[in-house]
Amino acid sequence: MHFTAETSSNGVVERDFTVGEVTGVLWSPASAPEHTPLVLMGHGGGQDKKSPGVLARARPLVTTLGFSVAAIDLPGHGDRPPTAADYYHWSDLQQARAVGESIGPVVVRYSAELAERAVPEWQMALDALQELPEIGTAHPVGYSGAMLSTAIGVRLMAVDPRITAGVFRCFFSSESLLEAAGRVTAPIQLLLQWHDTDIDRQDGLALFDAFASKEKTLHANAGGHHQVPEFEADSTARFFARHLGQAGT
Repeated sequence: MHFTAETSSNGVVERDFTVGEVTGVLWSPASAPEHTPLVLMGHGGGQDKKSPGVLARARPLVTTLGFSVAAIDLPGHGDRPPTAADYYHWSDLQQARAVGESIGPVVVRYSAELAERAVPEWQMALDALQELPEIGTAHPVGYSGAMLSTAIGVRLMAVDPRITAGVFRCFFSSESLLEAAGRVTAPIQLLLQWHDTDIDRQDGLALFDAFASKEKTLHANAGGHHQVPEFEADSTARFFARHLGQAGT
């Protein structure tokens, strides 16, 4: 892991880093003790590691709980140049929208292909993060995903036992995603917008039902795709506080 930039503001230290070709950012409390809990923060499609939604979810975890939070750019996003495969899927997505077809089948294909690249990258980043003295391996790890990063995070949790709690937003249902959810036994929390016109609520309910977790919670809120209540960021923080502890404990 190589740190390429560092800034500090309002008690939060922000450090940009690279691991191989992966670009990421690590937020930590300015006065963090050693071995803080860590949350991996995924971004949505077309976004990046420092998108407003990522920052809104990450800040309460750092300032209130004393956690460290890491985010990486997915392949073809942020500071990472797209590949021919990325352009191919984006073209299919634009074509589906142009003719008024559901984008679900295209997104399902793209997310599955992207996960094949992103899951090993997340594991490589986690290996490097746990070598840092302020993180280490003494505390468990959480994952928070939004939309596209839900499809990646579910698959990541299915293969990496270091991640012991996850918060997701509902996503298009597919056989491979539901199969991966069936291998997740850690506590999870799933957010669902009841009047989402982009993703059918039945997809979200199917994903929730597929998780093998003994403890799983569904938060269903009124409103459309982009109308997730702001208080859900605090709810996410409370969820991780219960399952990851707090810094120094």
